[in-house]
Order: sequence, then structure tokens, then C-alpha cells
Amino acid sequence: MDFERIRRNFEQNGYQVRCFATGEAAAQYLEEEIPGGTVGLGDSMTITALGLYERLSARCSVADPQHPAPGEDFLAAARRTLLTDVFLTSVNAAAATGQLVNIDGTGNRVAGSLFGHRKVYFLIGRNKITPTLEEAVRRARQTAAPQNAKRLHKHTPCAAAGERCFDCSAPERICNALVIHYKKMSQIEMEILLIDEDLGL
Repeated sequence: MDFERIRRNFEQNGYQVRCFATGEAAAQYLEEEIPGGTVGLGDSMTITALGLYERLSARCSVADPQHPAPGEDFLAAARRTLLTDVFLTSVNAAAATGQLVNIDGTGNRVAGSLFGHRKVYFLIGRNKITPTLEEAVRRARQTAAPQNAKRLHKHTPCAAAGERCFDCSAPERICNALVIHYKKMSQIEMEILLIDEDLGL
């Protein structure tokens, strides 16, 4: 995979970009870059795999829907992530041409990636990268969403089949919004960490 070419394409779209050989190296970088303050985590298997909640909680106030505070439910924790200095998330797919694609059911993850923070970091494993935007959208809808629905034990056709989107109307549907970042959002720092490992779904 030509990470250098991919890096240049994202930089042309306004992002800061760093490339890492391993997820461990990316996690160490974030520990050094985020010495304190408040940090929000967008539901991400990549972030979980890298142990970033535990690593950052040692020096930061971390809001994470997967680790709600005592007496707090998912939605309350998700709201807190939107009020932090820094937000960390991943994507369902990234086009090598420089675009990011995310699907969301509740909206907290995509909301956090769009507005309100001093800086947003996108952690992207090589398995998320596709040659084109069209293929990135297809990966988000046909690969990532069904696998996440199955992982979350949702009562949806894609979770039962585990292989493709049925464009259903199930109450537990998790693909209610699809967001494409064509360019970096205005008035906010955004950094992409490209990781040469398979991470997340």
C-alpha cells in the first residue's frame, strides 16, 4: 500500500497526516501529544484495541460511551464526548483519494468528528483504506455496518446475515446517517493517523 501517496492526498484536503508501522507506535504518539485536558472517544474498535481509554485516563479526563461514569448511561456519556477539547475516532472507510466515510446510528460518533473540539484525531488501519470514494462508501455500507450490527447483537437483517446491507427499516438499524468528509472541516484541527496494521471492522 502506497502510504506516501495516500498521505499526500489527505494533506491536499487540509489534514495533518502521520504514518505509523504499528498501532502501538500510534498509541504512544497520542500519549505524548495529549498530555492533559479533556478527551472524548467515539465508539471505535480501533481505539479499544489500542487501549486508549486506559492509556489516556492516566493523565486526562476521558469521556467514553463504552466506559460511562457511575450512574451514567450511554447517551449521557456520549453527550460528554461532544464537550471535550480533543476527540478521537476512527472511520468505516477511507478512500486513498483523500476522503473519509462514516456511518452512524445514534450520531454521537459523526457529530464529534464534525464540530466543537479543538482537535480531532482519526485513527485508520490499513484494512479501512479503499482505492476510491465509491468503494469506501460500499465498504462502509456492505462490510463495516453489517459486521458492527452483528457485533452489537442488533435485531437487523444484516446482523442475521452478517454480510451485506438490506437497507432495512428495523428499529435497531445502525446506519441512519452516512457522512463523507470531502475535506477537513473549517475552524478545527484534524489529524489522520494511518496505521500499517489491520484495526477495527
